[in-house]
Amino acid sequence: MLDKNSKLYIPEHVGIIMDGNGRWAKKRALPRSVGHKFGAQNFRKITRYISKTGVKVLTLYAFSTENWKRPLDEVNALMKLFRQYLVDSLTDFREDDIKVVFIGDRSAFDPKLRELIEESEQVANDRKGMLLNIAMNYGSRDEILMAVKKLCKNVRDNGVDPDSLTVDDISSNLYTAGTPDPDLIIRTGGELRLSNFLLYQSAYSEFYSTETLWPDFHEEDFDKAIIEFNKRNRRFGGV
Repeated sequence: MLDKNSKLYIPEHVGIIMDGNGRWAKKRALPRSVGHKFGAQNFRKITRYISKTGVKVLTLYAFSTENWKRPLDEVNALMKLFRQYLVDSLTDFREDDIKVVFIGDRSAFDPKLRELIEESEQVANDRKGMLLNIAMNYGSRDEILMAVKKLCKNVRDNGVDPDSLTVDDISSNLYTAGTPDPDLIIRTGGELRLSNFLLYQSAYSEFYSTETLWPDFHEEDFDKAIIEFNKRNRRFGGV
């Protein structure tokens, strides 16, 4: 098991695409909602473990802007799990000193859900440990569009010279503003794509895919990803 004293280099920021809940349930002849329930339980366990390894920022892809296209009963089950998590989050991760932030477009959620999101963030605001970004109703293209609109408004209203804009200006208007770009993106479930997750931020991230479905992704699976990450030669466009 990894810890903060490990001789391996621990990435500062890790993103995880938690994929495979539905397939995990199908393999067991269970409803997809059961897979999401087990995936939510695993989310807590893995988050606590990762916080002990020295990772400073963890971003988890929980629900994308495209996931609304799924069957209504599955979306409702996911929203129910999300609501229950928010209720639990008022005390969850307190002993671990994990700071919880939600990234994504909150306008699609009902007012009570938005209130719970804000309350859970306020409760965790003063924590000093690992930052946990939970991406809900998140889509990277929408995030980039939002940043561009903010910059255009600044050009229009404040006379900012468009030629003065830099990549840092874009970064500072993303949901992840103020945090380092991810060093490593992990995807469970065997797929080899980013699926609209942190597209701008992951320009130089290392990508690691595992066939392991999310509910079965345990501490040793995360360790394997870190070991593989340490084998990579990150040149950032250089030689």
